[in-house]
Order: sequence, then structure tokens, then C-alpha cells
Amino acid sequence: MASVPATQLHDDRDDASLVTRRFLMGRGRDTLSAGERRAIEDAKGSIRDFPARSQIISRGERLENSTYLIEGYVCRYMDDRDGHRQLVAIHVPGDFIDLHAFPMKRLDHDIGTLGPVKIAVYDHRVLTELTEQMPHLTRKLWFSTLLDAAMHREWIFRLGRLGADGRIAHFFCELFVRLKMVELVDGSSFQLPLTQTDIGEACGLTGVHVNRTLRALREDGLLAFRSGEVTIIDYNRLARVAEFEPDYLYSDTAGWAQES
Repeated sequence: MASVPATQLHDDRDDASLVTRRFLMGRGRDTLSAGERRAIEDAKGSIRDFPARSQIISRGERLENSTYLIEGYVCRYMDDRDGHRQLVAIHVPGDFIDLHAFPMKRLDHDIGTLGPVKIAVYDHRVLTELTEQMPHLTRKLWFSTLLDAAMHREWIFRLGRLGADGRIAHFFCELFVRLKMVELVDGSSFQLPLTQTDIGEACGLTGVHVNRTLRALREDGLLAFRSGEVTIIDYNRLARVAEFEPDYLYSDTAGWAQES
């Protein structure tokens, strides 16, 4: 079992050298001590690569590890009886994909890759040791799982109350803000290895409806999505169409991340 360093240990590495450097980036990472940042880095086990469109975790399987996303995009999804998929979440670099599997030991949904991904594996025994030694870091890990719950509630609102243009606008506004927090936006553009079918499965729309709506958003000068690249042309107008308020993402820049 990997040992967890004490919080008072000096860390002579800056965050740029850490594979976990995006953990809580833009959401209170600065409230972690150097020792806590080093602890979350050193507690990781193996690093694994998965190809695009592959399954990482199956619904119901017994889990003894949790995974942290270093590079790429993964989705949570559920299939109906006819095999039609519903995306229920998308994870970006810096997210713990399944930290709630630590206490729960299984998931009630599947997790798969969208493009190629790199993950770090955390043995639950090591997480137990870490959480027993570092109460403040434990609260931050808990905070990261509560962020997932906040995003799930917003996705329910999006599907239940917005029309097609609002759903797609909201979907892209959220990803834009989340990726901006982890420094993966170039100007107003970012890479996203999704198809129009994927977007439909996240927004409860048919592929034809997604295509028509994306074209309308582009023609209105709000958003462009071509060959896996998203460009937010007019964020303020897009956010109005989406009824998007980013407070549920608890960004530092919005003044939401608080020390605890």
C-alpha cells in the first residue's frame, strides 16, 4: 500500500509537474496546502490509457479503485431496454470520475471514453488512509463529489424545462466554463470529441434535431461546432438562450469556492 505523506512535508515541485494539477483547479485548489497537493499526487497508483469509445467501468461491477481523469473526456451513461443510450454526465480533465465508488463500491451506470483518455487509479485502501490522516483534504474530496450532484441537478433542469436550442446552448456553456477553469480553452475555442449523436444523447434530442439546432445557433452568430472543435462566438447571448447561470459550478472567479 502506498504511504500518504504528512501535511507538513515540504513540496518542492510546482503544480505544473503534477499529473493531478487540475484537481479542483478554479474551484479552491489554492486552499489546498502543498502537503495536501503532494498527498493527492502521491496516493495515485497506476496510470492507464484507454482508446476512444471504450468502456472503463460497467454498471454493478465490484470496485476497489476510483479513477481520476488526467487527459481526455469520459461520459456516464445508461441504456434503456432497446439499447438506446442516455448520457447523464461528461467528465473533463481534473475530475475524479467515480470517487463516490469509494464508499458505495459499485456504480448504477456505465462509464466510457469519448476520445482517447489517460486516467490515474486510486486504490480504496490508500484513499482510506489518506482520508483518515487529512480531514481538510477529505472535505475537499467530498466537495468534488458534491459538484457532480450539482451538475446532475442542472442537467435535470435542462432536460425538463428547456427547448432544443436552450438545451444545446446550456450544454456548451457548461463545458466552456468547466474547461476554462482547467485551462483547456484557447481563446473562445476548445476541442470536444463528440458527435451530433452524442450531443443528442446528452440533450434528449434526435440527431436530426441536433443538426438543425446547431445550424441555427451558428447562423445566429452564437456557436460553431465543426470537426470536434467548438467555438463560442457570443457567450453572453448563448447563455441567455440557455438560461445559464454558472453558480452551480462553484468557480473561484464567480466567488463561490470558499475555504472550509
